[in-house]
Amino acid sequence: MSITVSCPTCQTEVEWSENSPNRPFCSERCKLIDLGEWANEEKSIPGEPAVIPEQEPGNDDHYGQS
Repeated sequence: MSITVSCPTCQTEVEWSENSPNRPFCSERCKLIDLGEWANEEKSIPGEPAVIPEQEPGNDDHYGQS
C-alpha cells in the first residue's frame, strides 16, 4: 500500500516514497515557492518572538564569545 500526501503548495497528490525526491512537494518548483514564502515572512510558526538580550554600549561581544 502506498501512502500519498497533498503537496503543501499546489495540493497535487504525491506518493510518499523514494520515487518522490521532493516530497512532500510534487516538484522542485513547489519546494522553491514554499521556501520563498518563508523567506518573505509570509509564513511563520505561531508563538512568542525570540527575546534578544540587550547589548551593553561599547561591548562588541554579541554572543558572549571572545
